[in-house]
Amino acid sequence: MKAITIIQPWATLIAIGEKKYETRSWSTNHRGQLAIHAGKQIDLVACEREPIKSTLAKHGYTANNLPAVAVVALCNLEECYKVDNRPEYGTIGLQANNGKFRVWGGKRDNEYYFGDYTDGRFAWELTSIEILDPPIPAKGMQGLWNWDGDHNAGQGS
Repeated sequence: MKAITIIQPWATLIAIGEKKYETRSWSTNHRGQLAIHAGKQIDLVACEREPIKSTLAKHGYTANNLPAVAVVALCNLEECYKVDNRPEYGTIGLQANNGKFRVWGGKRDNEYYFGDYTDGRFAWELTSIEILDPPIPAKGMQGLWNWDGDHNAGQGS
């Protein structure tokens, strides 16, 4: 199964179902199952920033109890969108290669604050998110990598 390593608190925000898009500087053609791996790095400043702090607290998490170096969730990578901002309309557009287009306008919800929606970046749409409790320890890697589903990391790809 493909996996991606994400620093905390964003990996846990995905695992608890509060973050549905993972924003990246790069696109992927992968669609299907994806393991969410929490890396060893925890952004302590982000953990104290709203709405991240209150969202984590709602689920019993703080910067001190976030899982690290473990697969925390399984999901489906449904689509990969290119961020196409339309500031003249106050909207953010998400454009997929297959022509699918999504627009956010008006008030920004938490999802907006949980990612980097700078023009030209990519938003990976994650669906069917399943938290792993307990998380499964695994060594991560950069980029998409193969996870064999147990306590060991797979080979990079």
